[in-house]
Amino acid sequence: MDSQDVLKLKRLLPHWLGHNSHHVLDYEKWATRAESAGLTGVAEEIRKAVELSKEANRHIGLAGRLVEDEKPAEPAPKPEKAGAVEGRPDDIRAEYPLKPIGVIHTPYKDSAPYQPVADDEGEFRISVDPEYAKGLRDLDRFRYIYVLYLIHRVTREVSMSVSPYWAPGVEVGVFASRSPVRPNHLGLSVVRLERIEGNQVFTSGLDVFDNTPLLDIKPYMKDLDTKTDANLGWVEDIDDREHLMLHIKGIPHDY
Repeated sequence: MDSQDVLKLKRLLPHWLGHNSHHVLDYEKWATRAESAGLTGVAEEIRKAVELSKEANRHIGLAGRLVEDEKPAEPAPKPEKAGAVEGRPDDIRAEYPLKPIGVIHTPYKDSAPYQPVADDEGEFRISVDPEYAKGLRDLDRFRYIYVLYLIHRVTREVSMSVSPYWAPGVEVGVFASRSPVRPNHLGLSVVRLERIEGNQVFTSGLDVFDNTPLLDIKPYMKDLDTKTDANLGWVEDIDDREHLMLHIKGIPHDY
């Protein structure tokens, strides 16, 4: 295997992992539906496939870490310390700790979609800490909200170049991607606000694991946040874009 094959393998492994994880969610959903329809044997076999798929993903993930260890990436140079700026702290690159203000609850324990699935099954609930509950006043007058959170289960090493799992062979800068493996593990999702009960905010499908730390909530506002001239960037250059968009949006499909 030459260096080009190694590079290709590094791109393919996360693609396989992400693609398989997406289908595991479909398997789990259809196992539940089969059981509800009285197809107990079918549900049992699908759940066996789920466990085998998760085991396969575990090995693919290990392979991904091992292939990186073969030739560790050189660490990015540390930025030079910035000088004092008027009206700012002397060191503008000081660390600023973030404090979670609540917890996000979802049905996802081991696998989660890469984008919110609006009509996904299960309860999606944001539990805001009681001390911040008054901050929810009038939020229920909005139809959609931004949810900012900590992507706390990321273990992979950050790289400035990434290969989106749904676009094998494509490599872009991390800031030109939606990769969860970022210098700061911050996540952002736009979801539909269903209702608010006390300090509990119920939403449409969220693309995060259960017990994800909540950092902030902001209203999504018509005209202010909707950009009618937005484009797809480098995604527009990819063949079979319609199929890729199904993966990007987390829409179940059978091809």
